[in-house]
Amino acid sequence: SSSSRHPNQVTPKKSGLKNGQMKSKDDECFGDDIDEIPDTDFDFEGNLALFDKAAVFEEIETYERRSGTRSRGTPNEKPARYRHDENILESEPIVYRRIVVPQNANKEFCTDSGLVVPSVSYELHKKLLSVAEKHGLTLERRLEMTGVCASQMALSLLGGPNRLNPKNVHQRPTVALLCGPHVKGAQGISCGRHLSNHDVHVILFLPNFVKMLESITNELNLFSKTQGQQVSSVRDLPDTPVDLVINCLDCHENAFLRDQPWYKAVVEWANQNRAPVLSIDPPINEMEQGIDAKWSLALGLPLPLGERAGRVYLCDIGIPQKVFQEVGINYHSPFGCKFVIPLHST
Repeated sequence: SSSSRHPNQVTPKKSGLKNGQMKSKDDECFGDDIDEIPDTDFDFEGNLALFDKAAVFEEIETYERRSGTRSRGTPNEKPARYRHDENILESEPIVYRRIVVPQNANKEFCTDSGLVVPSVSYELHKKLLSVAEKHGLTLERRLEMTGVCASQMALSLLGGPNRLNPKNVHQRPTVALLCGPHVKGAQGISCGRHLSNHDVHVILFLPNFVKMLESITNELNLFSKTQGQQVSSVRDLPDTPVDLVINCLDCHENAFLRDQPWYKAVVEWANQNRAPVLSIDPPINEMEQGIDAKWSLALGLPLPLGERAGRVYLCDIGIPQKVFQEVGINYHSPFGCKFVIPLHST
C-alpha cells in the first residue's frame, strides 16, 4: 500500500518545459498531501441516529392527508400478501369462448390454453357430419382423417420416438384393435392400417358377417396389404397383455349388437387383458360402453361423454368453418398447430 500511496523515487523523471507544465497541472489536481487525510472512520451509526425517521414520515403523511394524495411505499401501508396459488394479476381467470353452439351444452370442456369447447348432442353432431359430406367431405375422407389422428395419438401413447425408431426393433409394440361391423369399426380399421405402416404389430378383431358395409370392405382391402393380422374369433386374440387396446366396438345405433355372443366374449377378453384402452368416438350413454376407457378420442366437437370415457381428446377431421356456421355453430378452431388436443372437464 505504501508503494501506491507514495511515488516511486527511483523512477526517472522526464525533464523539460512540457513536463513541467504537466506537473504543475497535476499538482493543482492531485497535489494535496495525502498524509493530512484523517485516518479515523466515518461514524455512520451516529449520524443515522440524528435522523428522526418517525418525524419525517409523520410530516409526509400530514402533507398527504391535506393534499388528498397518497404515495407508494409509505410505512403504514401494509403490502398485500398472496398465496402461491393465487393470481396476482387477475381477480378471476379469463374465460375464452370462441365456440358457441345453438343449444345449451350439457357439458363443457376446455383446452390447455383455457379455450372453452362445448359439447354437442348426438343429433347435432350427426347433422354436422351430414352437411360436411354434402359439401364434399365424404365418408372416405373422414375415415382417413380419423385414422391418421387416431394413429398419431396411439403412437404417442405407445412411447413415441423413445420406442418407435428404426434402431429399436426388439420392442415392437402390440395393439389389439376391436372393431364392430359399422362406420365406427371402419374408423378403427383405418387407424390400424396406419399403425401397421409404422411398424406396430396390429391384431384386428372383426366378427364375420354375411354382408359388410362398403366402407368396411374398402378399409379391409387396404389393411390386408399391410403386415397386420385379422382375426374373427376371440380365441385368436393374445393370451398375454398387449400394449394397447383400441375399442371401436360400440356405435350410437345398432344397440342389438351388445346382445351378440361375440360382443360379450370380446368385452370379457378386453376387461381381463388389463391393457390400457383407447376408445375412438365412443357413444354418449355409458350403459352402451362395455369396456372402460383410459382415453377417448372425439371427432370435430365432443359429445357429452361421462366418466367411463376416461380422458377426452379432440381431433380435427377437416370440417370447414362455414359448415359449422351452416348448422348454427359459431366456430373458431381450437387446435392451433395440432390435429389432436387434450380436453379438460370444467
